[in-house]
Amino acid sequence: MEFKNMIWVGLGGMLGALTRYFFGLVIKSDSFPYATGLVNIIGALIMGVVMGLTLKGQISPTLRLFLATGICGGFTTFSAFAWENLALLQQQRYGSFMLYTLGTLALGMAATTIGYLLAK
Repeated sequence: MEFKNMIWVGLGGMLGALTRYFFGLVIKSDSFPYATGLVNIIGALIMGVVMGLTLKGQISPTLRLFLATGICGGFTTFSAFAWENLALLQQQRYGSFMLYTLGTLALGMAATTIGYLLAK
């Protein structure tokens, strides 16, 4: 059973990572990390929906692993978020740093809440 779960998480992670890479190719900006911010907000929304449906018993544990741990885990990019924040600080772009950090956190939390409420 554990090996089967690992396969589902791995497949989901691959799909999430490829989707994340696609966003980076399509949304290019040297001035602000729009792609990473958008990916984190969309990922938070998807996570809210998945976990809301899981709590209602509408998603099996295996599907939750595939969607939440796999796809969302591969898709969202908190490590890139942290790195990009460091880069903004190193560039002394404090306004962009604050906007990016607070905007991503606030909108991510709002998107997770909305996703959860939509699933209820």
